[in-house]
Amino acid sequence: MRIEGIDSRNGRRLTGVMILHGFTANLESVKPLFEAVGRTGLELFTPLLRGHGQASPDALRGVTWLDWLDDAERAMAAATGAGGKLVVIGHSMGALLALQLAARHPDLVDSVILATPPIRIASLLAPGRPLHFLAPLVSMLVDRWEFQSRFADPADAIIPENYRWAPTRTIMSMFELLEATMAVMNRISAPTLILHGRHDSSILPESAGMVMQAIGTPAAEKRVEWFEKTDHQIFCDCERDRAVSAVSGFIVRRIAAGLSPQR
Repeated sequence: MRIEGIDSRNGRRLTGVMILHGFTANLESVKPLFEAVGRTGLELFTPLLRGHGQASPDALRGVTWLDWLDDAERAMAAATGAGGKLVVIGHSMGALLALQLAARHPDLVDSVILATPPIRIASLLAPGRPLHFLAPLVSMLVDRWEFQSRFADPADAIIPENYRWAPTRTIMSMFELLEATMAVMNRISAPTLILHGRHDSSILPESAGMVMQAIGTPAAEKRVEWFEKTDHQIFCDCERDRAVSAVSGFIVRRIAAGLSPQR
């Protein structure tokens, strides 16, 4: 039996929410979530991943996906303490890290919200794309890749100050994170909400279906919520209010599930 929000399997209580931002992004890109999460009564944790939020993207040089995972795991350990567990929200690359945490620390992850998980990236050089075999060569010849954030409606968007380029070798490490995450997806059983735009110009919409198929979460506890207008910055673009509402609604349901007696 489980009562008063305590998981009878491990004695842990849902105590907080952790938000993981995306590659080349910072906390501005997920800031619209902060107030809504705060209203749920759970404590909010927002780690800034290594190399991000600095004066220059040069801060990413030498950083690997294992560094970002280490940042996320350290933040989770501090946030959960002796008896807590978290809803983990990840945007883009942060969604991959959220999945890694759910696979590695099922006792600490109550559930995950995956916003535009980058399983199939639009770039032809990304994993699973036709020219991925050229990516190692490109990383030796090209020092950095340029980025451009696109919005479905720039006039009705919050434009975060994300990096406009990244070191190519760091991008290769992000690709490694993608592949490593696909390899552990079947180990995950946490309740899952996926948010994805049908017209995302950075991440192909088929990514959502690939997660649904690969993740081990029972069918009744995983679903996709589609957005018809928004581009990749789902918490900053024109449908951000609906995206934030979907997140807060999911969290409220997770709180209620923890409070409901179960035999």
